[in-house]
Amino acid sequence: MRLNARFYLPFASLLVLSIPAYAQEQKFASLGEFKLESGEVIHDCRVGYRTFGKLNADGSNAILFPTWANGTTDQLQHTIGPHTGVVDYADYFVILIDALANGVSSSPSNSAAQPRMKFPKITVRDMVNSQYQVATGTLGLKHLKAVVGTSMGGMQTFQWMVSYPEFMDKAVPIVGSPRLAPYDLLHWRAEIDAIETNPAWNHGEYTENPSRLLEFEYGEMLLNTPTQYNRTHTREQVFESLEKAKDAVATDANNKIRQVEAMMSIDVSDRFGGSMERAAASVKAKVFVIVATYDHVVTPEPARKFAALLHAPILELDSDCGHLGPSCEDAKVSAAVAEFLLK
Repeated sequence: MRLNARFYLPFASLLVLSIPAYAQEQKFASLGEFKLESGEVIHDCRVGYRTFGKLNADGSNAILFPTWANGTTDQLQHTIGPHTGVVDYADYFVILIDALANGVSSSPSNSAAQPRMKFPKITVRDMVNSQYQVATGTLGLKHLKAVVGTSMGGMQTFQWMVSYPEFMDKAVPIVGSPRLAPYDLLHWRAEIDAIETNPAWNHGEYTENPSRLLEFEYGEMLLNTPTQYNRTHTREQVFESLEKAKDAVATDANNKIRQVEAMMSIDVSDRFGGSMERAAASVKAKVFVIVATYDHVVTPEPARKFAALLHAPILELDSDCGHLGPSCEDAKVSAAVAEFLLK
């Protein structure tokens, strides 16, 4: 798969990335007994984060950037400046933050008290609540310049808008969704079913990761469009890639299930009686929505409709790159985001 490593990949195991000179130290915030929306608790909850740039004197230049599905801040740092990328930390204090269940923050794969499927189900709202605690409690921030996120990071951005509407000036969800469309739900459920019907699954107590090959196959099909994939691959390359994928490092299946469940549950209208109009009316931030016309991972219509309710500007990426549109059109996206943040 040919990708621009400066942007994102929701199926992180498909990328091999080098650490740039500006890599920042992985840090952790301890949240203790973190109560979830369900009433369950993550014991000894930790949230990973990295910071770039400097906070200005009045604390008005902080931008929070959550991870995409299965992604980490180690990978996310490749999408930011200086003087390049989605956000330029020469001008901003950028906080990259690891979403719950990504294998860095508290997750089924790293929890001593709640390992594997004993780890409670989480929501995107839980992710955002944990990030708010990091921003306010650990970092001492009283306000954010913006929240910017891609894919599942875009979903978290939509959730930030309604969960903490007074806490940010601007929000930029990129190929995200305020509530997944029916097609999105279908393909994410298919991924969970493929894991759980694998004989290696063993109710999460596996010795061989059951998500290894299916992650590659689903990723290849969904991240691309047929037109783009057929143009960039030969038949021989497909078989070679499938063979190599058998030995690739894949996302831990239990982590993947918990994050997929979170994405499937997102609905920013759930506190507003199911009304997207009321949810949109609660948003205080200025919003800039970016969607990809032929996105098969996060289909764009829910984001389009929410942008219309907000009377927010929208950038439509119409290349045949599908969910990878922001990567194929990275210069356009970076310039548009930079301009919006300056307004």
